[in-house]
Amino acid sequence: RLIVSSHTYRQSAQLRSELREIDPANRLLASQNPRRLEAESVRDNALAIAGLLNRDLGGPPAKPYQPAGYYQALQFPGRDYVASTDTQQYRRGVYSHWQRTFLHPMLANFDAPSREDCIALRSNANTPQQALTLLNDPSFVEAARFWAVRLLQQSELMSDGGRLQRMALEALSRPFRPEEEASLVALLGKLRSEYAARPGDADLLLKVGLFESPKGMDRLELAAWTNVCRVVLNLHETITRY
Repeated sequence: RLIVSSHTYRQSAQLRSELREIDPANRLLASQNPRRLEAESVRDNALAIAGLLNRDLGGPPAKPYQPAGYYQALQFPGRDYVASTDTQQYRRGVYSHWQRTFLHPMLANFDAPSREDCIALRSNANTPQQALTLLNDPSFVEAARFWAVRLLQQSELMSDGGRLQRMALEALSRPFRPEEEASLVALLGKLRSEYAARPGDADLLLKVGLFESPKGMDRLELAAWTNVCRVVLNLHETITRY
């Protein structure tokens, strides 16, 4: 608590212009060092933004969604992986089932260590697989869908712009800049047109995950907003601590 409440820790991540030549590497800690969230926290963050995160403490491990057949090469004995089918699915990453030598793909993509050795400092690579994970992993798709439902149900935010700004505050703790909002409004319009032409695609998207979408909600509108939420959850700023 002393560290995180200190003036040094709470500095802005924007390096002041007068210090760029004096201390370009920030050795004197005059500003905060941006850092991507740890692998477990990337998923926790998405679930928390959406409003799905299960904050229960203790208990047996939970099993998040995992690709079918991922354990196929695991022998002695062979085993099947059955994902949790209740609110255990939304527990924090620290409670996730950990199979030695078969690290969960999402954790592996975000540089989580194997736990076979003590790792004091994790590697921090940036790869295309990370963006694909944030876009397609069922945990993140479901989080986006739940988040979209919550945004659409907030009656005081009937305009597209109002919902987008609420999204920005919940995910980034800042409003969208005009050019960012304009880009997302254009994307939303394109998605509405595409789902109107292919409503079956919307139905497939809304089936991902355990959460059942509210009956009576416009499924095409929900699918369009779900994809906008997926984009925001995929932003570098969303998974980075500043």
